[in-house]
Amino acid sequence: MAYKITDECISCGACEAECKNEAISEGDTIYQIDPQKCTECVGVADSPRCVEVCPIDDCIVQDPKEDKGALLERWKALHPGEEPAAGSF
Repeated sequence: MAYKITDECISCGACEAECKNEAISEGDTIYQIDPQKCTECVGVADSPRCVEVCPIDDCIVQDPKEDKGALLERWKALHPGEEPAAGSF
């Protein structure tokens, strides 16, 4: 599933703008991550951007950890014809 947003979320929206795969959206009470779109920023950045910008510690957690190869394949399926960013996998 890559990453998950916990109930600690304050619904600030900082994470949504950082997600280049558009995997993060506003839910009923907190933001949520679509596991079919989340690549843990593999293909985009060297670390998960949503985790970096979230003002709440341990609000966005891995659930469960996925293999980088599988994440890169998911990124390629979401971005056909594009090349992953250097150092992002």
